[in-house]
Amino acid sequence: MNFGILLPTRGLLMQGGQPKNIDKILDMAETAEQAGVESVWVGDSLTAKPRLEPLTVLAAVAARTRRVRLGTGVMLGALRHPVLLSHAAATVDLISEGRLVLGMGVGGAFNDAQRQEWKNAGVDPSSRASRFEEVVHLLKRLTSGERVTHNGRHFQMEDVAIAPVSPNEGGTRVLIASHWRANRDSQFERAARLGDGVISISDYPDEFTQVNDRVKFHAEALGRDYDAMERVFYLTVNLTSDSDAATAEADRFLKMYYGINMWADRWGPFGAPELAIERIRRYR
Repeated sequence: MNFGILLPTRGLLMQGGQPKNIDKILDMAETAEQAGVESVWVGDSLTAKPRLEPLTVLAAVAARTRRVRLGTGVMLGALRHPVLLSHAAATVDLISEGRLVLGMGVGGAFNDAQRQEWKNAGVDPSSRASRFEEVVHLLKRLTSGERVTHNGRHFQMEDVAIAPVSPNEGGTRVLIASHWRANRDSQFERAARLGDGVISISDYPDEFTQVNDRVKFHAEALGRDYDAMERVFYLTVNLTSDSDAATAEADRFLKMYYGINMWADRWGPFGAPELAIERIRRYR
């Protein structure tokens, strides 16, 4: 089991006002690498939950580090054009010498801010799932160096190739967001078909096990090597000896960060470090 941390690309803006620089984020990434942390991650949102643009930040982190892996958790791929996204991703992958992994998800349209985010980007929120699949499919082909002609529902392109391409065989690595609580088997099939692994949030340990069981089932049905696929879980923790105070503080933070706290203790353990350790050990 490896451990990563989320860099506060939204937290920097939540302090109020225009930040002077991102030195704290870059210093945090360097410190994480020096401490033996395996990966650093950044979130994504254009306007609904404002934050720094993820791939730009990861390019800066790549230039300041040498070992730590660089991830998005998660990127809303359907908000981007696949050629532009592929070019940016392959460039960051090159700068980092192959350390980039894109956690990507369909994304939500649960409130007015999220729905407006999609519309302002020129995307119909109701089409985001099919658009997402098309984006991931094209990104994998383009970042692997393939010359692509494509006539799809959302994108058309003729004889397109990008340079640079990913240093990794098969293109930039992609983890597909998959959640048991959503109760949709189609997302597990999607992860098995399109992804190099899964990334999940807000599932209890036994539910995450079931997510991986379903992805394994579909991967084997598709003739893919499940053992080569990566499994990542995004857990929010708040550590203090006073569990009630930790829970209250986490609730305030989550409502400020996301605008709503709809998952309660599904986010993660709030309280004594022993509780966090016990729960983390149950994720497999």
